[in-house]
Amino acid sequence: MVFAFDDDHSMGVLLSRARDAWAWARSSTLKGDLRYSPTTAFATFPWPDPTPAQREAVAAASVALYAKRSELCVEHGLGLTKLYNLMDEGGFTELAALHKQLDEAVAAAYGWPKSVAQQPTELVARLNELNRRIAEGELAYAPFA
Repeated sequence: MVFAFDDDHSMGVLLSRARDAWAWARSSTLKGDLRYSPTTAFATFPWPDPTPAQREAVAAASVALYAKRSELCVEHGLGLTKLYNLMDEGGFTELAALHKQLDEAVAAAYGWPKSVAQQPTELVARLNELNRRIAEGELAYAPFA
């Protein structure tokens, strides 16, 4: 998928565990691979409504993560799949720490405690509730205004 955003905050939200958990919950699989559908996984994703400070925290974490990830890919001659497979096996701890920092900044942008940032089930439950409130008009929502 290609997303045409021109800011680091949006990139941070898209790189976050919250968006990843939502995508897995809303998408189907094809041969074990995630089949990401723009209508079910992207259009329904409830974006945070951060304060300027929260937006900047997500943006800064995104920039740091993206820079480190790019550096590691070049330094080790790796693509993203191999890089993340190695990270999941305990390698590249600095990259994992940057992901955690980003996840916590995104959770804060939603007004949630850091403790939910690494809990996909809790993230999806909170995102579902936010989505419901938006869909029912209970909450004003204009994330790209």
